[in-house]
Amino acid sequence: MRKVIGIGETILDILFRNGQPQAAVPGGSVYNAMISLGRMGMDVTFISETGNDRVGSMILDNMRANGVRTDNVNVFPDGKSPVSLAFLNENNDAEYIFYKDYPRQRLDVTMPDIQADDIVMIGSYFAVTPVLRDKVKELLELARERGAIIYYDVNFRSTHANEAIKLMPTILENFEYADILRGSSEDFRFMFGLDRAEEVYRQKVAFYCNPFIYTDGAHDVRLFTRQYSNTYPVPKVETVSTIGAGDNFNAGIVYGLIENRVRRSDLDSLCQKDWDDIIACGLAFGSEACRSTENSISLEFAKNFKKLF
Repeated sequence: MRKVIGIGETILDILFRNGQPQAAVPGGSVYNAMISLGRMGMDVTFISETGNDRVGSMILDNMRANGVRTDNVNVFPDGKSPVSLAFLNENNDAEYIFYKDYPRQRLDVTMPDIQADDIVMIGSYFAVTPVLRDKVKELLELARERGAIIYYDVNFRSTHANEAIKLMPTILENFEYADILRGSSEDFRFMFGLDRAEEVYRQKVAFYCNPFIYTDGAHDVRLFTRQYSNTYPVPKVETVSTIGAGDNFNAGIVYGLIENRVRRSDLDSLCQKDWDDIIACGLAFGSEACRSTENSISLEFAKNFKKLF
């Protein structure tokens, strides 16, 4: 079975609505995708770190309960597991406050086994922060050497917009490693000051990576390849929380790639019908994640969706 290997942070999201706590859910941008893929029965490994505390135990228990391997999670003895407060507005979008107390020694882990056509997922500030760069780059080099597909979700939040210039060499290096690049309209506005999908692809992405998926919240998804581009409407759903929407869109894309038996060598030659099927999985996963505060797809959705393949 092909494997999915993710690297990223773990965090406990405490969700507030109208000033009152509504739920406490383990999360993290790549973590949310890993949980969903584990629920879909994929062979999933997550590289991360968490504290030796009750929050860390909750996070690890959630991974194990959903079929995500924890062999490559560093449980650090000093410091505390990170927590975020997520304040949902009237559109169920979140504003965050983060509380982090990491030790000096970070991400003391060994790399898992990676083989050709496995899929490696990276994303968010974790993928560009200088303190973790050596470990992230070690994974990327291993993935490239073994012939795995590297999927990069930029996920560059407004809280780091003032660091965009300093981090730009690392961001572009990730673009170069990536076999598939996904980013939102907000990502590219904060990084480059660009608002149009075509401009982003032509000016900032095409040189480095093909294909490119551009998302814009509830608006259309845009796909760009060297052969063609396409537009996909986002299904209208009654949202409870949008926190995991993009993360689960990523999970759906990865699930679609594996279920459609797409190898790394196939990426440049996929036809529009291939991408239609893959993007459909991403949209289904992303929409499902908006229906609850779980940050990932439900077990019921996973069970029913698997029947379609």
